[in-house]
Amino acid sequence: MRSRTYLRPGNVPLVVGQGENTGGVPNRVQDTLTNLRVQDGPAPAPSGPLTLEDLYRQHRMRLVRLALLLVDEPATAEDVVQEAFTGLHRNWGNLRDAQAALGYLRTAVVNGSRSVLRRRRTARDYTPPHAVNARSAESLAMLTAEHQAVVAALSQLPPRQREVLVLRYYGDLSEAEIAEATGISKGTVKSTASRALDALQKLMAGR
Repeated sequence: MRSRTYLRPGNVPLVVGQGENTGGVPNRVQDTLTNLRVQDGPAPAPSGPLTLEDLYRQHRMRLVRLALLLVDEPATAEDVVQEAFTGLHRNWGNLRDAQAALGYLRTAVVNGSRSVLRRRRTARDYTPPHAVNARSAESLAMLTAEHQAVVAALSQLPPRQREVLVLRYYGDLSEAEIAEATGISKGTVKSTASRALDALQKLMAGR
């Protein structure tokens, strides 16, 4: 099967199967989630010893946005991040440095979001919110209608595919960092990203 190579953030190539015309969807995904990341500003790089309060002040809103892209509901995203910081507080003495603390928080947000989605699937009376309207106005600020459609389509992906794309494009994480946050191998990260982009192409083509 022929393949096509796209440039991801940081100019890292991602090869996607060319079974169908992608219609520019990978670029739209990248633009959408990168726009959200840019609105948050550059992530502070850990430098020297940081307190838990430092991490909370510097990274809380970015983590809330990450959780929001995974669970759709602002209030639930806030709860997921609060639980992540609570867990970090309990495990603070076991972490070697600020970078390890950030890795802990990302993993906790992914796992917390997974738990939310599992509970939703088992709740008989749960009605999923509209993928766009459930988000706060701020979360979609400055996005075009086309970009909003990409974010809405993203919410229809299986959880693992959604996680990988959100962490890669919005989180700007490497394959190794995504593997650590999601508990899957680097090879699975790459193949999951490929399947996710193909699935998005189909979703967008049906709109």
